[in-house]
Amino acid sequence: MRAIMHLTKLCTIWGSLLTTLVLTRDIVLPPILEIQLDGHQASMGARSADFSPDQTYAGLTTYANLPWLHCLSTDSSITPFDIAFLGAPFDTGTTGRPGARFGPTGIRLGSRRIHAGGSWSPYTHENSFQSWARIVDCGDAPLTFLDNTAALKQLGQAHKTVSNRQTNATELASVPRIITLGGDHLTTLAALRSTYNHWGAVSVIHFDSHIDTWDPKLLGGGISHYAGVNHGTFLHIAHEEGLILNASAHAGIRAPAVNKKYDWKNDKRCGFEIVTARDIDKIGVAGIIDKLKARVGSNKVYISVDIDVLDPAHAPATGTAEVGGWTTRELLSILDGLEGLKVIGADVVEVAPVYDNAGETTTLAAAEVAHSLMTLMVQTPVKALIDE
Repeated sequence: MRAIMHLTKLCTIWGSLLTTLVLTRDIVLPPILEIQLDGHQASMGARSADFSPDQTYAGLTTYANLPWLHCLSTDSSITPFDIAFLGAPFDTGTTGRPGARFGPTGIRLGSRRIHAGGSWSPYTHENSFQSWARIVDCGDAPLTFLDNTAALKQLGQAHKTVSNRQTNATELASVPRIITLGGDHLTTLAALRSTYNHWGAVSVIHFDSHIDTWDPKLLGGGISHYAGVNHGTFLHIAHEEGLILNASAHAGIRAPAVNKKYDWKNDKRCGFEIVTARDIDKIGVAGIIDKLKARVGSNKVYISVDIDVLDPAHAPATGTAEVGGWTTRELLSILDGLEGLKVIGADVVEVAPVYDNAGETTTLAAAEVAHSLMTLMVQTPVKALIDE
């Protein structure tokens, strides 16, 4: 009984102390600012704020918050531009996991934090968005997912329409250059067909874990001619069509061949020299850059980046992942080291967001790769073949 009375007394004392603390505590709330929307501006007290273009999570999601332009319109008087991003939502040419048709959307989402007003490089102190080039996002090409042949024709027509537009900086560039957001790697074939019309055959720098020059007779062609056109044969087909110079290079190769000797011989016949993933352990990033530049020389260059050139630890969201690849930093360093090349077209492909993690590791990497490719184009303007 005495213990209960003692406990009751303690509770009374603590209750009194808490009441005192609550009553004597000085609680200061922040002032409430009246927000009045008036047209396109908002007033907050004495300050005014407008809807600036640097609000990176508002409006439609374009690559790096660039202005959207209906480049595929039949209107011939649309705003001139110099570099365009074009989505290719296509994945029926893949031999691995599907899902790359959602790559363009994923890459754009991964680029939301990039914007022209805050993209000054910590390495060069330059901002490629605020240079001579007018850069736009043309949205996605309308592609069927039921017929590869028809889809390639549609994508080819989209490239033709975009590349035939008027440039803004006509003294520096006569043909708009396109950075394709893929989509599986077969989309590069349509891009190369388009670039040939303006620049002729080009050297290709192909970042990938696979060679992608497999003979269609060995990869799919045994089933049908249609099946032989896929993301592992497109460079073979491009060579057969005369789109590629015999001064091209693979970078980051590590996947095994299907045939003991023929695949390597055929790859060389298609005009490629191989830089393997493990070469970076021997010659470093600078050595890789030197080899690639020496290989393509002064030729016009198309750069194609399959995101699976990165190790799955850095890019899990892809259809045919291969372990033992490069880090994101290594790839970006190599790309930046290609400054000075005449890059007439480029792409980032094989991004399949469904296999990404919660941190969006792959789409963030792909978005930054696209930024590097854009920067290479800005650094070196290129005139079309017919204007030289």
